[in-house]
Amino acid sequence: MLRRKLFWLIIWGIAFGYIEASVVVYLRKIYYPEGFSFPVVLIAPDIAIVELVREMTTLVFMWVVAELSYRSFQCRLAVFMFLFGIWDIFYYIFLKVILDWPASLAEWDILFLVPLPWVGPVWAPVLVSLGMIWAGAVILARNERGEPLALTARFMLLETAAGLVIILSFLIPGRVVIREALPQHFPWYLFLPGLGAGLGAFGYKLRGKAKG
Repeated sequence: MLRRKLFWLIIWGIAFGYIEASVVVYLRKIYYPEGFSFPVVLIAPDIAIVELVREMTTLVFMWVVAELSYRSFQCRLAVFMFLFGIWDIFYYIFLKVILDWPASLAEWDILFLVPLPWVGPVWAPVLVSLGMIWAGAVILARNERGEPLALTARFMLLETAAGLVIILSFLIPGRVVIREALPQHFPWYLFLPGLGAGLGAFGYKLRGKAKG
């Protein structure tokens, strides 16, 4: 049963990754006819609003799928993480296939726009996505065996804090982009500890006893 669900979730994530990539292909043809590069082109306010809403609706789409897939909040959260990871990785795969971009995982990209631009090298969101795929699949597998994780307040606070540190590492170079300048340095000193803390806390939780 779980394998079947994961299969269709993967298919959905891949398909949605293509949709996202196709939108970016159109935007780059309009605003970056010579190829995407920094400094960024500031788009008109009305188009910016459309883009902001579109990005937020991608999160709504994924959560709706999670809501329809499982009854428990823990499984819904796991589905959301799993879908997010698959979607994000295949988004870059399709951009590579269609535009031959990025040239490498070190390429800088605009990752998100809410509430301010998130900016970083491609390897950073890919690492986050791989972690989300792993965590989501593990949670679903444990629930399938009747061994859900104990999502204590302390654990959730730690994971939230780790996530906020990661987001901060994207927002810092995003400030440079707002000024129409070239990002130079990625704060890996924030990103890597944030990612390590999040994955480490989850790995430690897996070693404990499952609680209903």
